Amino acid sequence: MVYDTLVAEARKNDGLDDVRLAALDRARPLFEHIGGRLPTGTEIRLNLEGRPDGDGRAAAVFCLMLIVGFGDYGYWEYRGTLLRLVSKTDGWTPDEVAVMLQCAIDLRGSEDRLADVLEAALAAAQRLDAGGLREVGPRLRRADRRFARADVPIGLRAPVDRRLRSLLASMDETYISHGLLPVREPWVAALRDRLGTAPTLELARFVRHLAGLSAPRPSQKWRRECLSLADAASGRDAVAECLRALAEDELLDTGEHGPHADWVSGGHDYRYLVHQNHGDVARGIVWAAALTGGAETTSRLSALALRAGAPGRDLYEDLKLAGAAINALGAIEDPDALAALWGLRAKIKNRALRKQLDTALQAAAERQGITRAQLIERTVPAHGLRPGGALERTLGEHTARVAVEDAATVRLTFADAGGRASRTAPAAVKDGFPDELKGLKTVAKEVRGTLSSERARVEGMMSEDRVWPYREWCEHYRDHPITGVVVRGLIWEFQDEDGVWRASLESTGDPVRVRLWHPIRATPGEVRAWRERVVDEQIRQPFKQAFREIYLLTPAEEETRTYSNRFAAHIVHYRRLYALFKERGWQANFLGRYDGGYNGEARGEFGGGEWRACFYHDPADDADWAPEHAATDQVRFERRQGRGWREALVADVPPAVFSEAMRDVDLFVGVTSIAADPDWADRGEDRYAAYWREATFGALTATAEVRRAALERILPRTKIAGRCSIDGRYLVVRGELRTYKIHLGSSNILMEPNDSYLCIVQARGGGRGTPYLPFEDERLSLILSKAFLLAADHKITDETILGQIKRGAR
Repeated sequence: MVYDTLVAEARKNDGLDDVRLAALDRARPLFEHIGGRLPTGTEIRLNLEGRPDGDGRAAAVFCLMLIVGFGDYGYWEYRGTLLRLVSKTDGWTPDEVAVMLQCAIDLRGSEDRLADVLEAALAAAQRLDAGGLREVGPRLRRADRRFARADVPIGLRAPVDRRLRSLLASMDETYISHGLLPVREPWVAALRDRLGTAPTLELARFVRHLAGLSAPRPSQKWRRECLSLADAASGRDAVAECLRALAEDELLDTGEHGPHADWVSGGHDYRYLVHQNHGDVARGIVWAAALTGGAETTSRLSALALRAGAPGRDLYEDLKLAGAAINALGAIEDPDALAALWGLRAKIKNRALRKQLDTALQAAAERQGITRAQLIERTVPAHGLRPGGALERTLGEHTARVAVEDAATVRLTFADAGGRASRTAPAAVKDGFPDELKGLKTVAKEVRGTLSSERARVEGMMSEDRVWPYREWCEHYRDHPITGVVVRGLIWEFQDEDGVWRASLESTGDPVRVRLWHPIRATPGEVRAWRERVVDEQIRQPFKQAFREIYLLTPAEEETRTYSNRFAAHIVHYRRLYALFKERGWQANFLGRYDGGYNGEARGEFGGGEWRACFYHDPADDADWAPEHAATDQVRFERRQGRGWREALVADVPPAVFSEAMRDVDLFVGVTSIAADPDWADRGEDRYAAYWREATFGALTATAEVRRAALERILPRTKIAGRCSIDGRYLVVRGELRTYKIHLGSSNILMEPNDSYLCIVQARGGGRGTPYLPFEDERLSLILSKAFLLAADHKITDETILGQIKRGAR
């Protein structure tokens, strides 16, 4: 009965019935031998394999008929036999190959099977001569269209695609496989439309070359061929348009285009750039555009790298595409490309992409014969600003001005003919010059980003022993329109011809070399003098320098040798801690209930990337997913060794590196500790209550010590100076109702005479009475804000605060 069913299905009147019936006829003795049931794969091999090629080919066709006719059972039972028969059999006729291709075309059900079935048919087709291939050409094209629409996993698709494209190209070089370019995705429309309307041999070769790039970086041979083929096909404009679309146009939506990969289940709506099946051709387009493109290529590559490497909430990241854009930027001989790479490094947080950014910057520096640090400082964009840090444009009767006012402020202002300035664009400018206004707002935004990056970069050099020739420093630091604003608020050391270093806010005479001043190299007296001068002259430094915390090696750390426990055993808010890691440029795994998430290690690089600090932490509770709290542990240090890292003794770490790393860790703990949470005292009995009481009013850290030093200089200049004094770890404030002790570390408050706790959350953020501060410190601002409030406690109207003060007051 099974045999009769197969015979009936073999009659399709498509010109191939004789081949199918001949295969069944050769298999008939096997059916008779086993009693008419379906044969197993082993039985087919024993009875038909090893006979003359005609029997082997017939057996292969027979297996395919069984696979198509009996669904999943046929696939799993006969797959191995089919592939073995095809690999060992020669002498295929065009009709036999046509039957195999037709079986693949007709295959239905699970499309995972299609890749194997089609690969077997293509392996047979590869053994045909040119005439035979022409005969099966129509079915090859139909199989191509069928396979292009199939949802086949990328791992199974790639080898079949390569064979299919090779065969189709050998028949007709102008023919492009349907799976080579996306059928509907708009980002490739410029190439797809040209192939549809004006296909040429040169264009087809160019497109196939683009799809042949599977590595992150193409070889020199690939690049040379790409340039030659692009010119032959007149393809430069097409790939430039494709890059523009990838960087700027609408994203693909799962509702219209389906998910970006075969392993993604349905029911989740999101957007993406490129389907995984077309990743190679997309990367080829990126590199072709970089090699052949014009002035806009750099900005588009940068936009694409950011779009794919640091996507928004509903956009799925594409690390391979982002990596291609980054590597292509690194290959462009253009200062703007290097500036774009540095800008991306400040925005992209993915560890793998950051490594590629570093590699691209290093390679670019080596090409120019300079260090990576020199390359970075020489490519800081000026955004068209003059040396003074400003840019002006005349817009009718108004003058628009973008200016860097200080190390944290960039303003766009408008002045009329009479010189009256406004921060709001006048109606005449909005209506008469909308494009120019938009451009100026973009410039202001870009300058803000560069200023922020430069402030962070220069601060990062506090852990380096970097020395500049004076003229080089002037060119790239002092006289730069953006970096110069940061530089002019800092203390530098200038070396004269006698080799003597002198610290100053600005150079005098004709120095030879320059380096950034760090208090760890200065005497206590020199540090006190600089702090007095900064406060006396009300200098607002771009970051803490004169008042910078210093962390020296302790005897306990010398004894432990390889680690520090200085900041161990603290309980911190974990998500705040993780966010702060990212903000400070540290790399860390995310704690959670999954493999590798039970032990935390955050790593930050110092000393120009030659040293690395490792801060260990663990979950402090049994949350279902991410812990609410973490417990801090050791800090260890590693030194770069080639491409890897080697653990170092803490005594071998340079003092500036050790101090800067421990400063970061102190910041992590100080900001995220539950001791800094003013609401914690309201929780009643809690397993961390003892830690909270000990830490919230405990000994001062180095950061809090600096805060005290700053207050000693600031308070005498305030109107509440007569009501304040500093007593050890507290700022004592005498109000009309009570006397208060504000802890200089946590900013929490105790009230005399019984040291009852006073919770003030509303004072966060400071107020109008907050005086000048020599550096940004949210906690210092908070302490001063509370001090101003409590010095006039009789004027407090908030019942929540007032009730606490009056309770127990004498």
